[in-house]
Amino acid sequence: MDDTHATEHSRRIAASDAVLVALGIGVDRAEPGSAVVRMRVREDMVNGAGVTHGGMIFTLADAAIALASNHTPDAALVAGADIVFLTPSHEGDELVAVAEQRTVTGRTALYDARVLTDGRVIAEVRGRVRLPRPVPGQ
Repeated sequence: MDDTHATEHSRRIAASDAVLVALGIGVDRAEPGSAVVRMRVREDMVNGAGVTHGGMIFTLADAAIALASNHTPDAALVAGADIVFLTPSHEGDELVAVAEQRTVTGRTALYDARVLTDGRVIAEVRGRVRLPRPVPGQ
């Protein structure tokens, strides 16, 4: 990962994540509370209808949320997420997922991720993250 804005911890996560490596997911930015990741849609990532498989889109958004929420050595885990597919993407498209923290209460944080290609919104994801310990003052 070549990212001057990433925390050292998020660099280690991305480098050791075999799924990110296998899918060619690159990290543009990863810092506490936000992240931007990208992936080029390959032939083996489209479904029988010729559009990007929903699981690929979800994985990209999940990676962005995971990197945005994991900036300390204590692991935060995505406990659940909802996705809405808005428009199709296809082989050759470069998908970009942008994740942002919305709120933190105790040990739960909400993140939104938007997946785009060429300025078009492909999907919106709302992720619930379980933090390793309550955030002080929340």
